[in-house]
Amino acid sequence: MMLSMISALAAAAPQPAGARQQAVVVMPEDARQRQMQEQIGWADAVVSNGVVYVSGVPAYLASGETDMEVAFARAFEAIGKTLERAGVSWSDVVELRTYHTNPGAQIDAFAKVKSRYMKSPPPAWSAIGTSGLLQPGALVEIAVVAHVPKKDRR
Repeated sequence: MMLSMISALAAAAPQPAGARQQAVVVMPEDARQRQMQEQIGWADAVVSNGVVYVSGVPAYLASGETDMEVAFARAFEAIGKTLERAGVSWSDVVELRTYHTNPGAQIDAFAKVKSRYMKSPPPAWSAIGTSGLLQPGALVEIAVVAHVPKKDRR
């Protein structure tokens, strides 16, 4: 009896908020995109304890396109806007994770576009091959981690 009463009291006590509940969540500015992400359950980025975690952004060829560099640049532009809304820039990115549907055929063009956005010194980078991505027709999905400069920490 005493054990069940203690368990009931513990369950009723307010629980401390986790890191994600204390974080700044960055959602899309576009209402339709925001609604879809809220329905499925993901954010463009989360800022927690001075670290910005940006969700994967797919790079895909638009109808009629054949130039992978254009697709990659479009994804880098989208990530740049998310970084800006999170209060950081490409120079604050410390980690890059890319998931490639055909790494051998994509890596040179991808690296060329990456170098337009990410200057020296380079970030940590994991390029991973995969048989498919959630976005139909996606070539690559790009995720980054950035650190908020100490003077700007939230």
